Amino acid sequence: MEYTTPNFTPDMVKTHTILIPNMAPIQFRLMADALRSEGYTVEFLGNCGSRVAQLGLQYVHNDTCYPALLVIGQFLDALGSGRYDLDHTALLITQTGGGCRASNYIKLLRKALVRAGYGNIPVASLNFSGLEKDSGLPLTVRLLRKVIAAIEYGDLIMALRSQVRPYQNAPGAAEAMAEKWIATAGGWLRADRGYTGHEMKRNFAAIAADFAAVPITRTPRVKVGVVGEIYVKYSPLGNNDLERFLESQDCEVNLPGLMGFVEYCVANYRLDVDLYGGKHLVAGGADLLLSYLDSLGMAAARAMRDNGFYAPGSFRELMKKPQGIISLGAKMGEGWLLTAEMLELVEGGYPNIVCAQPFGCLPNHIVGKGMINKIRALYPQANITPVDYDPSATAVNQENRIKLMLAVARENLTAPAAPAPATAESLAGGPPAVGAAF
Repeated sequence: MEYTTPNFTPDMVKTHTILIPNMAPIQFRLMADALRSEGYTVEFLGNCGSRVAQLGLQYVHNDTCYPALLVIGQFLDALGSGRYDLDHTALLITQTGGGCRASNYIKLLRKALVRAGYGNIPVASLNFSGLEKDSGLPLTVRLLRKVIAAIEYGDLIMALRSQVRPYQNAPGAAEAMAEKWIATAGGWLRADRGYTGHEMKRNFAAIAADFAAVPITRTPRVKVGVVGEIYVKYSPLGNNDLERFLESQDCEVNLPGLMGFVEYCVANYRLDVDLYGGKHLVAGGADLLLSYLDSLGMAAARAMRDNGFYAPGSFRELMKKPQGIISLGAKMGEGWLLTAEMLELVEGGYPNIVCAQPFGCLPNHIVGKGMINKIRALYPQANITPVDYDPSATAVNQENRIKLMLAVARENLTAPAAPAPATAESLAGGPPAVGAAF
C-alpha cells in the first residue's frame, strides 16, 4: 500500500496553521516568529510526556530512530487534541538529507498520518538538500536571514541563561530575563527588524549586558557539557529534560549552540568538494556563507566575553580541533562536529560531558561513544558518559548513570589541579596525521 498525503502548496500559507515539533525550544520559538513575519500561521508544539512516546510507538516501528518516533507521536497527539481545524492544518518537519534514518522521517510521518486517519494533512519539508521539492516551504532570502537571526539569538539567550541560572540570587531571575529577550527578539523579527548583521551584533551586546546585570553569587559548581544527536541533545522531550535534571544536581550546564550544526552542514559542502571533487562554485558559495555565519557567532561570543561570560571559539577554530583524532570526512549524523564539541568543552573548562544519543544510532555511536577513549587519553580530566535514549530506557536508569558521572565530577572539583593534558603528537610519537581516520 502506498502512503501519501497532500503536498504543501504556496497557497496554503494563507489558509493553514503549521505545527512545528519541539526540538530546540528557544531557537524554534524564535523561528516561529520569523515565519509569522512572512505571513505564516504557525504553532510551536509543547505537548510532552510519556503519552507522546506511546502514541509514536503505535505507528512507528520501535527499531526506528527514537527522534522520529517522538516527533511523529507529538504530531499525532496534537492532531487528536481537538484544538485544530484538521482541514486547515499542516505539519512542518526538517530534513538534513544525511545518510541515516533521519532522511526518512517524512515518509514515516506520512505513513503514520494515513494509518491514524489523518491522510488529509499536508506535510511541509524544511531542507536545503533538494529533498521533497514539491512539499517544501517557499523560502525567500529574507526569511532565511530571519531564521539565521532566530537561531543566533536563541543560542545566545540559551547560553547566557545557563551560565546565570545556577548562581542567581533570586529564583526565576534568569528565566525571566530569558523570556524578556525571547519576546523582544521575536518582536524584532515580526516587525522586520533585527536580522541584519549590523543589528544583530549591536543587539548581542545589549542582551549579554542585561544578563550580566542579574545579581548572582558564584559558588563552585560541577560544569557539565551536553553533546549528542541533534534532537536528543536539545529536546526536553527527547532527553527527559536533561538540562533541568543536571541543574537540579547543582550543575552549570553548557549546551553548544544550534548554529554550530548549521555551520557544520554548510562546511560539509566545501569538504565534499575537497574530498570527492565537485563544483568549485558550490564550495566557494559555502565558504562565503560560512564566513558570514562565523562572523555572527564570533560577535555573539565577543559580547559574552566582554560581559564576563564563557564563550567558545569560532567555528573555523572548532574545525581544527579533531585533527589527528577523527577525519573531517566523518560526517554521517553529527559526524566530526560531535567529537569537536567534546574537545572544545573539555578545553573550555567543562570536562564533565553527557553524550546523549538515540539507541542504535550507529553514526553517533562512532563519533560520540567511539571517541571517548581517545579524548580521555589526550585529556585525563575528561569525564564523559554516553547515555542512550529510546522507548524502553527509563529516566531512572539514565539519571542514575549520570549521577555516577557527577560523583566523579564532584571528587575532581575538590581535587588538586590535574597535570597538563597530553597532545596527539606526544601520544603518537610524532606529528598527528592530518584527517586521521577513527
